Parts: sequence; structure tokens; C-alpha cells
Amino acid sequence: MKRFTRNVGLTVVALLSIAIAVFGFDENFSVKEYHDFHEVLHHLQHEALPKNDMATIRSRAKELIGLGNKVVKLGVPKGTKAEHVEKFKTGLADFKNKLARYGTDAKSGSDGDLKTSYEAVHDSFEELADMLPAKPKH
Repeated sequence: MKRFTRNVGLTVVALLSIAIAVFGFDENFSVKEYHDFHEVLHHLQHEALPKNDMATIRSRAKELIGLGNKVVKLGVPKGTKAEHVEKFKTGLADFKNKLARYGTDAKSGSDGDLKTSYEAVHDSFEELADMLPAKPKH
């Protein structure tokens, strides 16, 4: 039975790998700075945070904040819908503040404070990402 279960599992993984290779699995954003930030954020959110691995979330803070500052410096991306521009500006200011808090907590905050400030950065980024212009279709 164990062999059967293992073989089924391997088959599922193989089929998913083929499907991703053929049809693509694209988490890229329409804006490079957002994609780069998300590459680090995704790992922290889906690997470190579920394990409550605050050491990793703390140690990668400088990298994530550097990438976040590039997002802030970019400002409102070209192609953003007009109805999102003001909300985007407000969101960027909020994101910048949340990055600063995360940086402070990464240096000297408790694990609880770090978790709270990291999650605030994540949520703020998601709000911005939801307003990004659509990725051009090829």
C-alpha cells in the first residue's frame, strides 16, 4: 500500500510539473520592482511564517526592506488606472511606514512585534499589488 501511495504521489507531482511547463505558472507582476519584492516576500510568507521562523523573517529584513524601498521610489507605476492613483499614493506612504516599523522590529523588537510588523508589510504590499496595471498579454 505504501508503494502504491508513493507512486500515486510521484505521478501527481510529475503531471503537475508537466502542466506548469506547458501552460505556465506565472506569478510575475506587471512591474519588475513588485516582482522582485514578491520573490522574497513569498518565501517568508509561505515557508518561514507558517513555521513561526522569526529568525529568518528577521535576517531577511534588510533585503526585503531594500526591495520595498525600490517599490516606494518607483511611485505610482505607469499604466495604473486613474481611479487608483490617489489610493495608490496613500498606499505607498503607508507601505513605507510599515517597512520602517518592520526594520525597527527586525533590529530590536520582540518576535511578537516582528511578526505583527512583517504581516503589516505583507498586507500593505498586497493592497498595492491589487491596484497594479494588468500585465501585457503576449
